[in-house]
Amino acid sequence: MRSWKGLKRARDSRRCHRHQPQQQRVGQRRQPGSVLQLPGVPVCAAAMSPVLMLLGGVLLASPVRASDGSAPTTITCLTRGVDLRKERADVLCPADCPLWQFYVFGNVVYASLSSICGAAIHRGVITNAGGTVRVQTLPGKENYSAVYANGIQSQVLTRWASSFSVAGTKSGALEAAGRPLSTARPSTGKRLKKLLEKTVGNKDCKADIAFLIDGSYNIGQRRFNLQKNFVGKVAVMLRIGTEGPHVGVVQASEHPKTEFYLKNFTAAKDVLFAIKEIGFRGGNSNTGKALKHTAQRFFSLENGVRRGIPKIVVVFIDGWPSDDIEEAGIVAREFGINVFIVSVARPTTEEQGMVQDVGFVDKAVCRNNGFFSYHIPTWFGTTKYVKPLVQKLCSHEQMLCSKTCYNSVNIAFLIDGSSSVGDSNFRLVLEFISNVAKAFEISDIGSKIAAVQFTYDQRMEFSFTDYTTKDKVLSAVRGIRYMSGGTATGDAISFTTRNLFGPVRDGPNKNFLVVLTDGQSYDDVRGPAAAAHKAGITVFSIGVAWAPLDDLKDMASEPRESHNFFTREFTGLEQIVPDVVRGICRDFLNSKQ
Repeated sequence: MRSWKGLKRARDSRRCHRHQPQQQRVGQRRQPGSVLQLPGVPVCAAAMSPVLMLLGGVLLASPVRASDGSAPTTITCLTRGVDLRKERADVLCPADCPLWQFYVFGNVVYASLSSICGAAIHRGVITNAGGTVRVQTLPGKENYSAVYANGIQSQVLTRWASSFSVAGTKSGALEAAGRPLSTARPSTGKRLKKLLEKTVGNKDCKADIAFLIDGSYNIGQRRFNLQKNFVGKVAVMLRIGTEGPHVGVVQASEHPKTEFYLKNFTAAKDVLFAIKEIGFRGGNSNTGKALKHTAQRFFSLENGVRRGIPKIVVVFIDGWPSDDIEEAGIVAREFGINVFIVSVARPTTEEQGMVQDVGFVDKAVCRNNGFFSYHIPTWFGTTKYVKPLVQKLCSHEQMLCSKTCYNSVNIAFLIDGSSSVGDSNFRLVLEFISNVAKAFEISDIGSKIAAVQFTYDQRMEFSFTDYTTKDKVLSAVRGIRYMSGGTATGDAISFTTRNLFGPVRDGPNKNFLVVLTDGQSYDDVRGPAAAAHKAGITVFSIGVAWAPLDDLKDMASEPRESHNFFTREFTGLEQIVPDVVRGICRDFLNSKQ
């Protein structure tokens, strides 16, 4: 006798058979509301099971095998040229791909890492409505240019192993009815979760990291390849992703060369392939030159740096640098970059005479506390050194250089509005203030600017909390009206210390006061200035025309020689701007040692 379950299966099978539609022809559009049939699954089963319907909607990009027939091969928005298996293939791009999702490198001829559909839209072969594209595989190129076209900004890429071009087909563009169905096994449950984790990356290690690799004759071709392998292992263990670490590579040799930027790749496999393709350059190990290049040019918004994320440079040195690295370390710290030095094969006792500065590691790192320096005895057997380095790079609470003089200072300007200044010269003073303020990152969590004008009386023009954007601060400076009157600089310093710096005394930013005056004060300046120094305020004094040098020195912080400036004419203030900005940054860095 057949069991109840067996009878139920037979009944369901007959019911499915009665409702089985005829097989759709290839390329025939499915009617709205009809059931999407999965391979090996009865139509009624797919219709009855929400889980199976969900599985039908989970689509993954799989490697494309170009069809030899007339029907184009269906691909996804993210299928790349490198995924093709034949030299020529006709493919069908889906409709409504998000343009921001495309990674496209080059113009006309595209690097094989580019999205095929993105390149086709960029080239104008299809629109975002989708359609058929003929893809031709080509040899690699030395350089791929960046061009904006059809809503897509392609990116620069230096030297890649293979390329492709795109063109229309004879049949013309075909509108894609929806997202393509992949024959790959759908990812569900744990597999889908792992896929999402790989895409997102390690959120607990969110950092923008530049690997500055040694490409000099010191390291040689063989050890250069071992160095690349080590960097690749570090990149994989970091768990790169859209919301995790982003990495780029700069090669140091005679002249620095950026191999790829932070914005170029957000997947470990792409980074590994890019590292593998890096060629050995040779030349002197001008690490200092390369570090300065990385600090000044690599970490920019257009190159993919993210706001509020720690910036890190990992410098690999095989032996010792050929140039001065100390100054480059200072520049990097001023830009808020945490410099790590990974030294391999330290110079022997006999070789130390050839080294410009045997203490170069301690002078280049973010802080000379042992955390930012890392030594590997040899490039052979480096696997055990990967995890400890990754743990350092992910210890964000230890990134002491993320705070900079540009984003962590309060600067107040104490402006002489006495009658001897005059309206036209007063405008030059305001221009000086604006030029200094422009150098800093002003925000509610960053640097802040304030201003007080004085004669015999004091007038608060605006406080540290009044304006939290650079544009608003500059507008407020332009709006300051000239007072005219006598000169009581001492009282003005006391007023500023009490009313302006008092409310922010316990805040995280370092406090600076810039005093601008053109003449003799009618009151004592030494006592009020000493009180300001005692309150933790660093004072810069700037005198013009008849300002007494003794008063300027009495107001200035120690060392007085580097904290007071003098110019005969108000037009000379413009030349003092860089000195004041550098002085503020110097004092900020010294306060953090």
